[in-house]
Amino acid sequence: MNQKQPNDEKSLLENGYRKYHGKGINIYYNREICEHVGNCVRGNAQVFEVGRKPWIIPDNASAEEDARVVNTCPTGALKFIFKEE
Repeated sequence: MNQKQPNDEKSLLENGYRKYHGKGINIYYNREICEHVGNCVRGNAQVFEVGRKPWIIPDNASAEEDARVVNTCPTGALKFIFKEE
């Protein structure tokens, strides 16, 4: 990850990210830096659906699939942290 961007939960939450809980992964989203490129929605509409609340449901795909899609976000508005097993 880019050193300028937070990569632990405390820092993410302090920097305006909202947490979306999943069983194996938590996804974090910061609407202030999102440029609405749409890679997330196109990447997996079961997890990322803007017309739904909550709009991110991590458990609608595997943790690995969630991470793959989050990693396509060009702005860093989406982050993830795998949960310990």
